[in-house]
Amino acid sequence: MTWRSSKHIIVLAAVLLGAWLVATTVGAVPIAVFNQAAPQQGVTAIVGASVVNVEDGSVVPNAVVLIEGDRIKAIGPASSVSVPANAHTIRMDGKWLAPGLLNMHTHFGLKLPGPAGAALENETDMQLVLRMAENARQSLYAGVTTVRLIGEEHGSDFALKAAIDSGTALGPRIQTAGEVIATTGGHGSAEADGPAELSKVVRQQIKNGATWIKVAISGGISDSHGSIAASAMTPDEMKTVIEVAHRNGLKVTAHNGSPVAADEALALGIDCFEHAYHLTEKQLRTMKAKGTWLVPTAVVTDEGAMEFFRKIGSPPWYLQRVESTRVDHLQMLRTAVKLGVNIALGTDQFPFEPNAGTTATVREAELYVAAGMTPLQALQAATIKPATLLGMQNDVGSLAPGRYADIIAVNANPAQDIAALRSIHFVMKGGAVVRQDRSLP
Repeated sequence: MTWRSSKHIIVLAAVLLGAWLVATTVGAVPIAVFNQAAPQQGVTAIVGASVVNVEDGSVVPNAVVLIEGDRIKAIGPASSVSVPANAHTIRMDGKWLAPGLLNMHTHFGLKLPGPAGAALENETDMQLVLRMAENARQSLYAGVTTVRLIGEEHGSDFALKAAIDSGTALGPRIQTAGEVIATTGGHGSAEADGPAELSKVVRQQIKNGATWIKVAISGGISDSHGSIAASAMTPDEMKTVIEVAHRNGLKVTAHNGSPVAADEALALGIDCFEHAYHLTEKQLRTMKAKGTWLVPTAVVTDEGAMEFFRKIGSPPWYLQRVESTRVDHLQMLRTAVKLGVNIALGTDQFPFEPNAGTTATVREAELYVAAGMTPLQALQAATIKPATLLGMQNDVGSLAPGRYADIIAVNANPAQDIAALRSIHFVMKGGAVVRQDRSLP
């Protein structure tokens, strides 16, 4: 089934799922959860909490956050911000408010080698988008209010984004790259060879609605053939992908573990690297000088991911590729942090996936601290930094008047202890409360 012939079925499936999810979310978790499909009418006031400024780590204690529609109207101390008499008030005494988290490397339709992936081999387009919509809902529930989908198939990402944007499905704000572009046999589903074919594939992703272009310029862990450190694409092919995307106003990110491929892509003006498994100080210094972004996906080679790999039944060859990549991946991250490379959080696991006693998203931020970041820097990598990468810094990634009311609540200050993100118990997206935990009677 082609994207053109299946898109209306996919959209309809997502719309129907959205209505069902809103009705059933309360029963899906072991605590009381209150859902709103739209922002509260009038003004909402969150009171009693401390608000964290992710720009500099400063705190507004005993704050008032006024929300009108889907945006923040005012933030300040209770002594200076008045709560309107008719406001809907949410008390958060003793809690800490931070922006909704951003995850820049997600695949809501993720399929990996092993029995779990094999069971999805004959998945229809309708089944795919339904599965993705559920993964989107769980991601939002986990406090991730904006994502960048970085490789989906059959136009499912465009349909899901449309359903979420229209309010018929629950999920984060989405930017998406469509399908991963690769040369024949490479780490992607949109295969093409030579400048002419590649330029057409890039333009097709843009036509379909991509807001990013993703290209695979090396092998990957989930490939059963080829070296992760090999450079699979010629400079002329790379140049074509980057140039066509840039001419159309889109940034380009590359799946990459190869130092050689990184050198070539950096010379051609690539905007971002995913993973960067085997990159050395040479490439990282160039990235720092050029302002090139890094999305490390540190969780995918960390020991904490083994729980996930066991669950999906990853085969021995896959686990061996994970093990063989781990040392270089960690060293790359430590060097990138030390050099001050632009880092935006991404996981490559589902944002909500259990990992080391928390979610993959929170664990990724903790790994940044382990690699040398301060807690504030790790919080920034999960909020304002990715917002800047997306060009959305005036809308998301920080709590300030005029920004979307994308807010999470935790039990301590995450700018001082990133592990505070493990205690997310309240999630608001665009002024709508999508999660609010309390003890059962």
